Amino acid sequence: MGVRINDVVPDLEVETDIGRFSLHQWIGDSWAILFSHPKDFTPVCTTEFSAVAKLEDAWKARNTKVLGVSVDSIDDHKKWKEDIAAYGNHIPSFPIIGDVDLVVSKAFDMLPGDAYLPDGRTPNDTATVRSVFIMGPDKQLKLSMTYPMTVGRNFAEVIRALDALQLSTSKGVATPADWQVGQDVIIPVAVNDTDAETKFGKFEKRLSYLRTVKLG
Repeated sequence: MGVRINDVVPDLEVETDIGRFSLHQWIGDSWAILFSHPKDFTPVCTTEFSAVAKLEDAWKARNTKVLGVSVDSIDDHKKWKEDIAAYGNHIPSFPIIGDVDLVVSKAFDMLPGDAYLPDGRTPNDTATVRSVFIMGPDKQLKLSMTYPMTVGRNFAEVIRALDALQLSTSKGVATPADWQVGQDVIIPVAVNDTDAETKFGKFEKRLSYLRTVKLG
């Protein structure tokens, strides 16, 4: 059984290119993003890691730490980071887990329990290790998404989802489809109209169960 939404993520001890630590200790009081890939020195993932590196200020502004994971070795990660920096002109400062024993990949249900790394493996052998996990300061999994190897991940959407998660957690609201920062949000159906007006002020009732409001 892997990690599901609202589960506390396992407090694994992980080895990274910048040292060893436990996941819970590393998360601390921050939000955290774990994003994985099937193999170092692959084209799509190189562009993705470059994109994440360039968003360093965006992660800091959202009190969010970023952690990569691959089933390749620490030495490979260090060499690969040179390629990532050369491609994107930005040195990745985030750590990458060397998950050669597949502990992290299996704990997060990216690989079946009987998976192993064959000699001379290709990315296809670990193709399912292409996921994004967003975790809160409470160490719970808040969101996960998985992509195929041929489709680069959209980190603008990861940031949008992170913004929505942080807002919904702090304000007790929900966000509609395609929501962007500053747009109206949804008042949960569990809050009656009287309490909604007390908490949020004037709101718009679009349907009997759909009420929207602009937060000040």
